[in-house]
Amino acid sequence: MSDTDAGLGKVVVNRSMSLDGFIAGPDHAMDWVIEYFREDPFPEVMAATGAMLIGRRTHEVAKRMSDENTGYDGGPVFVLTHQPPDEPEQGVTFLTCDLAEAVAKARAAAGGKNLEILGADVASQCLQRGLVDEVLVYVLPVLLGDGVRFSTSGLGRIDLEPFSNTQAGPVTMLRFRVRK
Repeated sequence: MSDTDAGLGKVVVNRSMSLDGFIAGPDHAMDWVIEYFREDPFPEVMAATGAMLIGRRTHEVAKRMSDENTGYDGGPVFVLTHQPPDEPEQGVTFLTCDLAEAVAKARAAAGGKNLEILGADVASQCLQRGLVDEVLVYVLPVLLGDGVRFSTSGLGRIDLEPFSNTQAGPVTMLRFRVRK
């Protein structure tokens, strides 16, 4: 897939990452990220986002963060899962289909804007299958020492081409195109 496909936005893996390579702390904790994004340092990223595709575990962490009044608003949210909940959640579509089909559905819902991919497992699977156009990483000035790594083991080599780096306060945003 590419950003030229039928006028669709790009598929972008979006990460906040500690300097030592963790996207979540022990027990999938993400509270350490909040302080860096209270005032949105890169509003253009959210403005370009039309939908999000995330894994179930990432969704559960996001719900906890939302309960603390730190939710995200990037358009429709699609959760790829093997077991959808019994009760539907407002604003969330649970998908149990193939990964490529999930990406296609979420991209269509993005309305020509970017589809953001969140979560180590879903993002790694999308990268392995060549479904990603860009990787965006917010490097935060913290060392966690343990937690959830940037990608799952077995990802294999993915070549990237850097095209942008921007700093806003303590946050550095790095952007890469995925070489295909």
